[in-house]
Amino acid sequence: MAASAYASALGRLKPEFTAFLPKETYALLTQAKDPNEVAKVLDPTPYGPDIQAARAVYQGVALVEVAINRTFVRRTRHAYEVTPFAGRGVVGAYLTRWDLQNIELILAAKAQGRAVTETEEHLVSSRETPAGLYAGVLTLDDFRQLLAQPTLEATATALVRYGYGATVLPLVEAFQRTHDVFPILHALDREYYRRVLEAARFFQGDEWVVRQFLSSEIDVRNALLLLKGKAAGLPVDEVLPRWFDGGTVPSTQVPDLYGVRGVPELVDRLAARFPSIAEGTAEYTSAQSLTGYESALSRDRAATELRRLRTYPLSLSVIFTYLLLAELEREDVRRVAFGKLYGFSEDRLTPLLVSPRL
Repeated sequence: MAASAYASALGRLKPEFTAFLPKETYALLTQAKDPNEVAKVLDPTPYGPDIQAARAVYQGVALVEVAINRTFVRRTRHAYEVTPFAGRGVVGAYLTRWDLQNIELILAAKAQGRAVTETEEHLVSSRETPAGLYAGVLTLDDFRQLLAQPTLEATATALVRYGYGATVLPLVEAFQRTHDVFPILHALDREYYRRVLEAARFFQGDEWVVRQFLSSEIDVRNALLLLKGKAAGLPVDEVLPRWFDGGTVPSTQVPDLYGVRGVPELVDRLAARFPSIAEGTAEYTSAQSLTGYESALSRDRAATELRRLRTYPLSLSVIFTYLLLAELEREDVRRVAFGKLYGFSEDRLTPLLVSPRL
C-alpha cells in the first residue's frame, strides 16, 4: 500500500497520542482514597465527559469502569475509521476481541447465575455502540438479547447467528455435566487467535509486524498460564491442553519449563524470555498474587512491541501502536479503580501499572 495512505492515518492519530494520560495523572490516581476520588482525578482528562454523563446512574468503581469503557470504544472506533481500506480486514479482525470479551463475560455470568443488571455495566461499550461494532456483528441490543437468555445453554444457541455456534455448541453438553465454563471460554479465545492470525497474512508486506505483535501477546498469555498452573499445583498434563498456539514458544517446551518445584523457580526460567518478570516477585511474596507478574509481563511486551511498531510508522504499525496504548491505559485505570476498591495503597499499586513506566 502507498505510504501516503498511512501518512494520512498517522496525521489523524497524532493529536490523539498526546491525549493519553501523563505520568503525573497516574501519580494522582494512585494517591486517591477510593474509586469516587479516582473519578474526580479523571474529570479534567479525556474521560471527563463520560464520567459526567454516567455519574447520574453510576457511582464508585462502576462509574469509572463505564466511563473508561466508553472512552476506549471511541478510541478504537477512531482507529478503525482512519485505517486505510486495505488494512481494515486485519484491524477489524483484531477488534473483534472486544465482542468476544463481552460474549465471554455474558457466558460466565450465565454459568454463575448472575443477574443482567450485574453484567451490563461491565460490557465494553459506549452508550449504544459496543467496541466491536465496526469490526464484528454484534450491537448493544444483541448483547442485551444474549443477557436476557435464561441459561448458558440458551445463550450458546443464540450465538449461532453471530458465527460462534460451531465453537460453543459442541462444548455445552460437557458444561451440563461439569458446570465448568472454562473450556467454552478457552475455545472462543483459540478461535479468535486463529481468525486474527489468518487475517494478518502477508499480502501487503507490513502484516508481519502485526503477526509478531499477536505472537507476543500469545506468549504472555502462555506464560501466565504456566504461572497460574504452578500456583494452583496443577500437573503438566492439565496445563498443556490450555496452551495457545501461535506464540514463539512451542508446546513441546512446556514440560521442561514447567518441571520446577514452584512459582519462583518457574519465574527464573521465564526470565530469559521476559527480563522484567522478577519484578512481580514482591507482590507474589507479600500477597500470593500473580498480578505483579502479569504487570511485568505486560510491560516487557509493551516496551518491545512499541519499539518495533514505531520503527514502521507509515504502515499498519501506527494503528496498532495507538490501539496498544489505548488498551494499556484502560487496564491501568481499571487496575487503580479496583485496587482502591480493595484498599490498595499507593506503594502497592504503583509497581503494578504499565503505562507510566514505558
